[in-house]
Amino acid sequence: MSEEIRNEQAHRIGESPGNTGPIMKPQLDQAISANQTRSEFSEQYVKPVVAELIGTFGFVFIGAGSIITNTLTHGAVGLVGIALATGLALAIMITIFAATSGGHINPAVTVGFLVTRRIAPLLGLLYIVAQLVGATLAGLLLRVMYPQALWQAALLGTPNLAPGVSFGLGVLIEAVLTFFLLLAVFGTAVDPRAPKIGGFGIGLTVLVDILVGGPLTGASMNPARTFGPALAGGFWQNDLVYWIGPIIGAVIAASIYEYVILRPRRVGQAMANSGRQKD
Repeated sequence: MSEEIRNEQAHRIGESPGNTGPIMKPQLDQAISANQTRSEFSEQYVKPVVAELIGTFGFVFIGAGSIITNTLTHGAVGLVGIALATGLALAIMITIFAATSGGHINPAVTVGFLVTRRIAPLLGLLYIVAQLVGATLAGLLLRVMYPQALWQAALLGTPNLAPGVSFGLGVLIEAVLTFFLLLAVFGTAVDPRAPKIGGFGIGLTVLVDILVGGPLTGASMNPARTFGPALAGGFWQNDLVYWIGPIIGAVIAASIYEYVILRPRRVGQAMANSGRQKD
């Protein structure tokens, strides 16, 4: 039963006499207030956090799963297939949950929103926890689905540095790739002038990033994408690369778009509107 129906029934009961007399107005007001509080808490915290958990679960399940399937099929999926699966999975999850949580599906995106003050700190923290939990659940399910020898050979889909790629270079590559990803997030989802294309601009950015960075770092761009399979499978090599790099890239891109592109435009519009009002 929805909160609106409960409130309506409470009003009806309060307005109609019964064998025991009408409900006292203070008690009725308290009941309605409690219902409204629960509804607001659900809208502000429960629903968005659940959306982030499910969205990240779906994204990691498809992204990491495509890597394991590539191992199963002896490379038949290929880099292009993995990039398509991962990019489309992200695009679909963002499009599904954008109206509920904003469709972050990535702790780096949430950090970008935190530094630009586009999300409350507590909600941002809950988003990151939900994303990590969703990614871990996806990794555990993949571990159950595939034979042990197979998922171990594929590192359960965990991104890893290629031979010859140092820690520092890995951080740089992940930072640059995530920089482009956050530009896509702000340019297609945050900016009010953005075209209404759902999450597909963001998914396409992930797709092309994987085509470039996949053979080097796995092109994670997402700490949860690495954390979940790594925790489920016990693969922890170079895991800091996939936290440091994406967060650096996200903070730089979000700050540039927010404070260089968006904010001056809002200030200019406000000044123009003020000038018209004076005229």
